[in-house]
Amino acid sequence: MILAHKIALDPNNTQRTYFAKAAGTARFAYNWGLAEWQAQYQAWKDNPLLAKPNEAALRRQLNSIKREHFPWMLEVTKCAPQQAIMQLGDAFKNFFAGHAKYPRFHKKGINDSFALDNGQFNLNGSRIRLPHLGWVRIRETLRFTGKILSATISRTADRWFVAIVMDTDQTLTRPAENQGVVGVDLGVTTFATLSTGESVPGPKAHQAALKRIERLNRRLARKVKFSRNWRKAKAKLARLHARIANVRQDATHKLTSDLARRFHTIGIEDLNVSGMVQNRHLARAVSDMGFFEFRRQLDYKTAMRGGIVVVADRWFPSSKTCSRCDQHHPEMILGVDTLRCDCGAVINRDLNAAINLAKYAASSAESACGGEGAGARRKTRVKPAPVKQEVNFVHFCL
Repeated sequence: MILAHKIALDPNNTQRTYFAKAAGTARFAYNWGLAEWQAQYQAWKDNPLLAKPNEAALRRQLNSIKREHFPWMLEVTKCAPQQAIMQLGDAFKNFFAGHAKYPRFHKKGINDSFALDNGQFNLNGSRIRLPHLGWVRIRETLRFTGKILSATISRTADRWFVAIVMDTDQTLTRPAENQGVVGVDLGVTTFATLSTGESVPGPKAHQAALKRIERLNRRLARKVKFSRNWRKAKAKLARLHARIANVRQDATHKLTSDLARRFHTIGIEDLNVSGMVQNRHLARAVSDMGFFEFRRQLDYKTAMRGGIVVVADRWFPSSKTCSRCDQHHPEMILGVDTLRCDCGAVINRDLNAAINLAKYAASSAESACGGEGAGARRKTRVKPAPVKQEVNFVHFCL
């Protein structure tokens, strides 16, 4: 299983300067590679006898000219530009496979980072040794055991982090009081409603800090661009956004960890998040909840514990179907919070949806295992626990 442990660094001023140089080198190499790729691809279209551009050829080309044209690249680790071009190659693979948009040029100050190979760094307790730099303090030791594959050093606001990727066989166990199946209905008023009757309120970190964000944005707009006061105001605003993201992710980590620990089978809906944020009345509330991050964390945490995530398609009428008699109520609209059925059931809309998702998950998991429910029925998306799966465990040490 591939895990990534993200830990805060504690660098001094010299080390921060080195990180900024390495991130700038990686950004330059990525943009240089993208420009070269576009130029060579256009030349190949005009003359098919020429070779098509590829990631390996671009890396060899950069190595042949960097000492003469870009000697400042030698001040940082060689992995910074090389890994950046390899990331560009992966971006084009995802684009041609239809999984991502066309690669764009990177901008300074946005997602600054650079990657390192396994042989370019060493870990020793609460320290990491980097080329050209020496030992850098980290806030905690590595939490997993296994083969270390790579590391990525990135900046969030004015803080630097290292994400260490490793291949490990370490798994987590589920307590004896496993509660079986649960349905989870996500919403903008209440973050999650469980079929057990529990409600989990969302932190709504962005909404709580909205006035402060507006005030800092006004202060930033009054400053002369690129002046020292402008940079200070921009850093202060970035720190606030980083705190909002940390509060939101902390709440998501706690909820997903609790669900994966308590339940073996979890039923959720395949929400159209990209479509929901198109609605200007819901966009801010949906983004503040972090539905996509919830789904991502739930997938890999259930896999670590040997559980199953059953995903109902987005057209499954979980809210409009009575959980007692299965009668369909197409007249239910978003503003109605209570479902009243002819069978006498009066139930909260979100709880009703969660119970239906739990039933759906139970029948889908049974059918996937060849149980009594197997047979002709709608095909569902069941995610079993694989033997080896790439997951991303991100732990913030603040």
